[in-house]
Amino acid sequence: MSARGTYTHGHHQTVLSSHRWRTVENSAAYLVEHLRPGSRVLDVGCGPGTITVGMAELVAPGHVTGLDAAEQVLRDAARFAEERRAGNVTFVTGDVYALDFPDDTFDVVHAHQVLQHLDDPVRALREMRRVCRPGGVVAARDADFGTMAWYPEPPGMDAWLPVYYRVARGNGGEPDAGRRLVTWARQAGLTDITATASSWCFATPEERRWWSESWGGRMVRSSVADTAVSHGHATRDDLRRVHEGWQEWAAAEDGWFAVTHGEIVCRAG
Repeated sequence: MSARGTYTHGHHQTVLSSHRWRTVENSAAYLVEHLRPGSRVLDVGCGPGTITVGMAELVAPGHVTGLDAAEQVLRDAARFAEERRAGNVTFVTGDVYALDFPDDTFDVVHAHQVLQHLDDPVRALREMRRVCRPGGVVAARDADFGTMAWYPEPPGMDAWLPVYYRVARGNGGEPDAGRRLVTWARQAGLTDITATASSWCFATPEERRWWSESWGGRMVRSSVADTAVSHGHATRDDLRRVHEGWQEWAAAEDGWFAVTHGEIVCRAG
């Protein structure tokens, strides 16, 4: 993130497995029409680069810059770009509150699942707008935890969201970011805003096992768990029961989970 932001989830493999699963198709489809050949794109909070490289393939011979605060993750991203032979992408460390680029540098400035972790998302959007050329696009997509839905509902999962809310908000973030994107953009001075929503759905046995291990797993083996315990939000036994609830959900033949996201595409003035 930055000196003024804490990435609540950390970089445990339970978290990174979710990041590596993301693509332009499943996580940035709302933006595809704006990713034109020859464009210059900044992908803020790019993580392991799977979305970033997909963008690079769409805008070639244009160029994409992936920016993240975590150097190890950027090394993973660079390896992925090399595997995909994406020569028009660069990865750099940086701070979303102080982007090290001149004004009006990029045609598209994008952030996926970033604003929810920031203590000042409005300031971040202003900075994203600064480096976007007039007439270019500032875009963001964030989950909205309050609209997530799942079935069945094992009792062990009851504490999952309450604990996560306390951890994330204690770090200065806002888990219900998706519904707030429009108001944050307006506060940042962006006026030409198109708002949409889309979702991920996990329902097959393979999807349920993977999603359960990603989210149930991070409740016992990631910085989410460590922070929950160290700040008194839950005990290790509490988190173990949450994990078991996730496993029970995954084992249900009729298991289903939907993750709703808010999305904004803003024309920079």
